[in-house]
Amino acid sequence: MNARQILVSLWTLVFKEIRRFTRIWPQTLLPPSITMTMYFIIFGNLIGSRIGEMDGISYMAYIVPGLIMMSVITNSYSNVASSFFSNKFQRSVEEFMVSPMPDWVILSGFVLGGMARGLGVGLIVTVVASFFTDVTIHHPLVTLSVVLMTSAVFAIGGFINALMANKFDDISIVPIFVLTPLTYLGGVFYSIDMLPEFWQGVSMANPILYMVNVFRYGILGVSDIPVGGALVAVAAFIVGFFLLALWMLKRGKGIRS
Repeated sequence: MNARQILVSLWTLVFKEIRRFTRIWPQTLLPPSITMTMYFIIFGNLIGSRIGEMDGISYMAYIVPGLIMMSVITNSYSNVASSFFSNKFQRSVEEFMVSPMPDWVILSGFVLGGMARGLGVGLIVTVVASFFTDVTIHHPLVTLSVVLMTSAVFAIGGFINALMANKFDDISIVPIFVLTPLTYLGGVFYSIDMLPEFWQGVSMANPILYMVNVFRYGILGVSDIPVGGALVAVAAFIVGFFLLALWMLKRGKGIRS
């Protein structure tokens, strides 16, 4: 395939994925916005008024970056996991495998589609947050970089999950038993400085902690961890996950019997 054909193939895949989740927007875009509104009301207004400030910032403003990032992570992951597994279940993935499209184009198409949903929901949550507190971005480049990179990491993770899954129940195991605990323990609602020294060390093994803190630094200008090292770690996750997913796709893991 020449460069033009590759671009057309990639855009077609991405457009298909975007149409898929926008066509059913009451299931894909509306529920996260309602859920995050509840978080802002309960944790921000009701509980936050009792907590006061955290790191010199109102609690409502403090949790905004974490909630935005939480929505980006879950939606980027779930979109790719459910979409690619649906193609496996319907056997339409075989059409991709016999097509002249390179494997990296197939992978990139699904990943970019998942990123589109994750970033779209993140934007919706940001708009919702603006009704509760003033959302001011202190470091736009850092904010944009980390949200794009985080969305890519979890979109690729969703692709790997879909490759390994044998039934629809399998694609919900990782979000429930891995992503949800890591997200809630990733500094979304608190600063790790509040934890005892032992649990601070344990928290440092949580990759989502780095993503949330860098994003919080981009928006609020505060972080519990060094920003530069965290960005390098996220970039390493992208490269590692992409190469792993590409290898699995080339080998037909979970596709070819």
